[in-house]
Amino acid sequence: MITVKLSGIILVGILVLSMAGASFALASETSVVATLRPEVQTRALLKASDGTSETDSALTWYSAQKLSLVGKGWDNTTTWSSRLPAEAMDRVTSTVATLANCSAGIAVHFATDAKTIGAVWDSKGAMAHMANTGSGGLDLYARQQNSWKYVGTGIPRSSRTLAKIASGQPGQMTEYLLYLPLYSPVEDLNIGVDAGAKIYPVYETRTDRLPIVFYGTSITQGGCASRAGMCHVAILGRQLDREVINLGFSGAGKSEPVMAELISQIPASLYVIEPLPNMTTEMVTQRLPEFVRTIRKRRPDTPILLVQNPLSGNTSTQNSALTAIFETLRSEGVQKLTLLPSENQLTGAENGTVDGVHPTDLGFDRMASAYLNFLEAIIEKD
Repeated sequence: MITVKLSGIILVGILVLSMAGASFALASETSVVATLRPEVQTRALLKASDGTSETDSALTWYSAQKLSLVGKGWDNTTTWSSRLPAEAMDRVTSTVATLANCSAGIAVHFATDAKTIGAVWDSKGAMAHMANTGSGGLDLYARQQNSWKYVGTGIPRSSRTLAKIASGQPGQMTEYLLYLPLYSPVEDLNIGVDAGAKIYPVYETRTDRLPIVFYGTSITQGGCASRAGMCHVAILGRQLDREVINLGFSGAGKSEPVMAELISQIPASLYVIEPLPNMTTEMVTQRLPEFVRTIRKRRPDTPILLVQNPLSGNTSTQNSALTAIFETLRSEGVQKLTLLPSENQLTGAENGTVDGVHPTDLGFDRMASAYLNFLEAIIEKD
C-alpha cells in the first residue's frame, strides 16, 4: 500500500498496470507545483475519445505516441522508441543495431492536471547485475520550482497487475518527464490519468538550446542504474535543463566510422565522446582521431568533449593515448575540443560500481558531478 500526497490530496493505493506486467508506484509525500515554464507550450489536448480503457481500471489511457518524445536524434527510426535511423541499421554492427532498439535516454514529455498517473507497457529488459527497474522500468519526474524532481517508478512485473486508486480532487497542471527503460525495447506504452483529467504533449519553444549528444558504452547506456533516470546522461540533462540524446551501446561503443557520420547528423550544442571502456589502446589510437575529424567536418563550430576512461588513471596507457590525440588535434587547429580526465569521475570513499565496472546510482551521481562544471563551461548554460 502506497500513500501519496499531491497538492494536499491523499491518495492511497498501488498504481499499476502492465501489458507484460508492470507496476507504477508514486513516491510518498510528493508535493507537485503547477507552474509550467514560459519556454514550453502545450499542444493538442488529447480528447477522451483518444483514450482507451483497461479492465478494472478507472483511469483513461492514452498512447505515449500521441504525446511528445525527447531524447531522439532521428524521427525515421524502425520503431517509435528506437535510437538510430532505419536507413543505418544495416550499416552499423549487429550488436549496435540490436541495442539501438533499446529506449535508453528517451522520455515522454507531457503535462496533466491528473491526481493519479499510471502506465501500461511491455518490457523485455533483464540483466543479472542490474535492477529490473532500470533495465525494464519507467521513471517519472515532475517539474517543481524550475527543476525536475523524482515522483515515481514504473516497476516491471512478470504478470499483469491492476490499479487500486482512491477518490480525490483533481490536481493542478504539471509538467512531467517519463523516462523509458535503459535496456529494453518498448513496443507499446500507454499513460493513464483520471477520467476527465487534461493531458497535453509538451514542446520546447526555444530554438537556441540544442541537445547534448552522448556516444559511448554500457556506462553511457545506463548500466547499471537502478532507475531509467539515474544514469549520468539523464542526471546531467535534468541538472542542465537541456535535452540529452543517449547513444550508448553496451559492449559495442567502438567508434566505427559510421557512428561518427551518424552522430554528426544530429544538430547539437555539444558532442560527448566516451567510448574508451569498450576500446583497446590500439583502437583508440587508430579510430578516435578520424572520428573527431568526421564530426568536425560536418559540424565545424559544435564543441566536442573527449572523455578519459573512468576505470583507470589519467596516465594509464589508454588514457595517455587519448591525451596525445587531444593534443595532436589541437595542434592541427581543431577548435572547441576539450578533454575530461578520468580523475574524480568515480572516486569516493565507497566503491560506486556494481561489479568494478558498471556504476551504481552512487557512481552515476559522482560521474554527473565530475562532468557538470565541464559541460556548463562548454555550453555556457543559459
